[in-house]
Amino acid sequence: MSRDKKDRSEKHDHQGESPPSAPKQPIVRRRSEDDPDDTVGYRRPPRAHQFKPGRSGNPKGRPKGRKNEATMLNELLFQKILVRERGRERRITLFEAMLRRFAEDSLKGNIKAASFLLNRFGAVSPTDSRQPDFSDDDEAVLKAYVQEVLSKEDNS
Repeated sequence: MSRDKKDRSEKHDHQGESPPSAPKQPIVRRRSEDDPDDTVGYRRPPRAHQFKPGRSGNPKGRPKGRKNEATMLNELLFQKILVRERGRERRITLFEAMLRRFAEDSLKGNIKAASFLLNRFGAVSPTDSRQPDFSDDDEAVLKAYVQEVLSKEDNS
């Protein structure tokens, strides 16, 4: 017997009372890695099938440097190409060359090209520039004309 146990047993035997008790502390159970008590169920795979640290469920993932559609279109439309114009060679963007081709086709009578070009122009031009600027003299002439037309309608 150890000395501690011997002392306790002697006290217990001699005094006839229970040994002094230390304040009770809660028992904390720590899980070990190979504890079979791990619960398995919905969203709780067995430990053997869980992702290891540093590994994901999609190991290949999206390749680095992969471009999205907007980036590819930007690079394609704004690359410089060589164009011969009036005997000279110029470097312009593919986008500008396409717009120039639409303009040429619309002058040749292609209505779809003309419609497309005018729609694009209307979409990108500010709304204020569509309104013509009149001087005070122009406005006075227009008012006089409107009054003249209205007075002719009233006489009819």
